[in-house]
Amino acid sequence: MADEMNNELEGMKEFNVGDIITATVTKVEEKQAYADAGYKVDAVIPISELSSLHVEKVDDVLKEGDQLEFKVTKMEDDELVLSRRAALADKSWGELQEKYESGDVIEAQVAEIVKGGLVVDLGVRGFIPASLVERYYVEDFSDYQGKTLRLKIAEIDPEENKLILSQRAVLDEEAEVKKKEVLENLNVGDTVKGTVQRLTNFGAFVDVGGVDGLVHISQMAHHRVESPGEVVNEGDEIEVKILAVDPDSERVSLSIKDTLPGPWTTIEGQIEAGDVIDGHVKRLVSFGAFVEVAPGVEGLVHISQIANRHIGTPGEVLEEGQAVTAKVLDINPAEHRISLSIRELESAETSDSKVQSEYEAPEEDHAGFSLGDMVGDQLKKYKK
Repeated sequence: MADEMNNELEGMKEFNVGDIITATVTKVEEKQAYADAGYKVDAVIPISELSSLHVEKVDDVLKEGDQLEFKVTKMEDDELVLSRRAALADKSWGELQEKYESGDVIEAQVAEIVKGGLVVDLGVRGFIPASLVERYYVEDFSDYQGKTLRLKIAEIDPEENKLILSQRAVLDEEAEVKKKEVLENLNVGDTVKGTVQRLTNFGAFVDVGGVDGLVHISQMAHHRVESPGEVVNEGDEIEVKILAVDPDSERVSLSIKDTLPGPWTTIEGQIEAGDVIDGHVKRLVSFGAFVEVAPGVEGLVHISQIANRHIGTPGEVLEEGQAVTAKVLDINPAEHRISLSIRELESAETSDSKVQSEYEAPEEDHAGFSLGDMVGDQLKKYKK
C-alpha cells in the first residue's frame, strides 16, 4: 500500500506559482470550473479568472474536455488555483508590445459598450475612447456591439494593465494615402464634381475626391458676391474648375465662376446700340462712371456723357449705388465694352419739353383789332 502511494506521489507534477501549465477542464459549475493538471487534486478556476472581460456564466467560456493553458496563481498541498485570464495576458502583452512598436493593424471585435467608448478582448482588456473610434463625432455607439474594428495601439502599459486602442489612427492613415493619390491626379484646368463642406467669410471649402479645395469668394460668380451663402450651401454638389494644385502644402484652388457662362455671353443679342436700359452706378472714376446693366456687366458713361452742362468730376452728379437710366451708344461683347450716355436722354427730354411748351403756348389775343389795323401795322413796319 505504501509503495502504491509513493508511486502516485512520484507521478505528481511539480508546479510553482507563476508557471504556465496545460490542464484539461473536468467540471463546469456556475461560478467556477475544475481542471486536471496532473496534480494530486483538481485545480480550481474561479469565474473571475476566465477572461479580462466580465463573464456571466462559466460555460460561456469553458466546456468540459477543453485543454487549455493556465497560469498557476496559488498552490498548496490540497489546493491548486489556476487563471486562464493571466495566462492569456502574459502571452498577449508580449505580442501587443511588438505590434505597438511595428505599428501593425489589429482586428478585434467589440465586446462591450461602456461609458466613454468601446471595449475589446485581445487577451487583455483593450479600451477604445469615443474620440478614437471614428474621424467624426459619434453620438450613439449601440450599432458597434459585435462589430469588428481595425485598430492601432495608441498606448500600452502592461504594469498598469493599460491598453488604449484607436480605429481613427487607421482611418487617418488611409485618408492621407488617398489624399496624396487624389492630389497627384488633379490637373489644373480640369472640371470636377465636389461637395461643399463648409463656408467661411472668404469662400467655400469643397471636397473633391477626399481633398478639400478652396473656392475663394472672388471665384464664386461673375458678379460681386458679398457672402458665399448667396451662391452655395453646405452639402451642395457642384462643379468646379481646378485653378491650382500644391501637393506639398495640400492646397487646391478652385473656381465655380469658370464653369459658368460669362455674363457677356448671356447678354449677347439682348442689348443693342440705341437701347435705353436701367442700371446702378458701381464705381466712379475721374473720366466717368461704370454702370452695371446686368450681373457682371458694366458699361462706361464717359464724363462728357453724364450731363448737359460741364462738370469737373462725375461725383458732382452721380454717386455709387445710384439707379440710373442710360442710352446704349455702342456695344462690343467680344471686347467686353459698352458705351453709355445719360446726357442724350436728358437732351431728348429737354427737346421734347421745349416742343411741347411751344405747342401748348397760348395764341396772341387779337380781340379788338380789325383786319385793317393788322394790315396797317404791317405796312408801317414795311415803310420804316
